[in-house]
Amino acid sequence: MTERVIPLLDERVAAARPPLPWVLETPTGHLADTLRRPLRDLRISVTDRCNFRCTYCMPREIFDKDYRFLPHGDLLSFEEIVRLARIFIHHGVEKIRLTGGEPLLRKDIERLIEMLARLTTRSGAPLDLTLTTNGSILARKARALRDAGLRRVTVSLDALDDTTFRQMNDADFPVADVLEGIESAAAAGLAPIKVNMVVKRGVNDGQILPMARYFHGSGHVLRFIEFMDVGSSNGWRMDDVLPSAELPRRIGEELPLEPIEANYHGEVAERWRYRDGGGEIGVISSVTQAFCGDCTRARLSTEGKLYLCLFAQSGHDLRALLRGAASDAQISTALAHIWRRRGDRYSEIRSAHTVRLRKIEMSYIGG
Repeated sequence: MTERVIPLLDERVAAARPPLPWVLETPTGHLADTLRRPLRDLRISVTDRCNFRCTYCMPREIFDKDYRFLPHGDLLSFEEIVRLARIFIHHGVEKIRLTGGEPLLRKDIERLIEMLARLTTRSGAPLDLTLTTNGSILARKARALRDAGLRRVTVSLDALDDTTFRQMNDADFPVADVLEGIESAAAAGLAPIKVNMVVKRGVNDGQILPMARYFHGSGHVLRFIEFMDVGSSNGWRMDDVLPSAELPRRIGEELPLEPIEANYHGEVAERWRYRDGGGEIGVISSVTQAFCGDCTRARLSTEGKLYLCLFAQSGHDLRALLRGAASDAQISTALAHIWRRRGDRYSEIRSAHTVRLRKIEMSYIGG
């Protein structure tokens, strides 16, 4: 039997170890890259495993029963994650989002949240600590997550129609359980809840209005995300992208909308408010309307590789420094050197050539 070669496996082990700096720096909190973008947002993947097999993220034909996930010893420990988080905060990070895979599958995730919740920003303010989940086990975890110090949660939900939802998650998982998770999170105080819907033309675009109707007036923020060319396994084609500019028009014909300002500099979602006071929606247009110029996000993979873009081809092995006896000052200075050289702007330069490049899978570094 011929063993299948999966590009993701090579990408996971191929990150370069940053050189140890000779001259150490004291972080100022004002680190900027080549495009003058500061470092403000850190996304940490805590597991490469997921109980869904969404066709745009972890298609079953690749992530099957024989797929080799990372062994536990390769994952960053909670102590290593917190150590790196503290270093990133010294450089100006104010928000940390835990992702996966499915982060709630990481054993004792509440303990990690409790450890991170003790951290504060450089100004002494509470860290904006949030988590993205598929919602499958959120109902039984929500209260413990909030008690541990989690502030907010984002739930991925691609359809209200149960048949469509099961088709997309490819795990025969019912939509009712995710909706129960959303309500449990709201009851626990994990608010405002954001609900992310990846829209794929011809697959679930018929669910746009039903989703808008369901969450209208709920207090939750529904966000529509264009189907993106992340990684190499999801079979992305431009024909499958429904331009997000169409969404406010479609929804607005039934539920009138008006645009509103961003909450903060670098927010990825374009915001729209219901004119009747029924809340808001967001549209994320990383294919048709690039927002690279405001990107302040870094991504840390499950086993400690630093990626500077969701569409990156390679990373920087911070775990090698952690486990190689580097000091915090050395890791901090190495991070500063990496960020200052950052020039990533994939969505602005997307072309037929870049789409064909092998890129890190979204399930590996989080969305």
